[in-house]
Amino acid sequence: QVQLVESGGGLVQPGGSLRLSCAASGRIFSINAMAWYRQAPGKERELVAHIGDTTIYVDSVKGRFTISRDNSKNTAYLQMNSLKPEDTAVYYCNAELKTTYWDSLDAYWGQGTQVTVSS
Repeated sequence: QVQLVESGGGLVQPGGSLRLSCAASGRIFSINAMAWYRQAPGKERELVAHIGDTTIYVDSVKGRFTISRDNSKNTAYLQMNSLKPEDTAVYYCNAELKTTYWDSLDAYWGQGTQVTVSS
C-alpha cells in the first residue's frame, strides 16, 4: 500500500511564499515522476508542475513556482513565491510509481492541502 502525504499549505498574503511537501511511503519499488495539481472551487483539477525526466510548469506559475525532488526521501516539494489570490486552491500531490519490479506504473494521489492567498 502506498501513501502520499502533503503538508505546508495555509493562509498567506498576496506576494508571500509557501513551500509544499509530499512524502511517499509504503511499498515503493521506484518512482518515475511526481507532480503537483490544484483544484479551485468550481474549476477542474489542473496540472501545476511535473518533475520526472523533464520538468514542466503551467504557464501561470512559471517564474514563481519551483518543483523539486529528494529521491532519497521519496519526497517532492513545491516552492511557491509571489503568490496571487488566483493561486488559491486545494493542491494535490501525484506520483507515478511501481510497487514491485514486475508491476506497471500506477498513479497515486495525496489527500490535498489547502492554499489560500488573501489579504
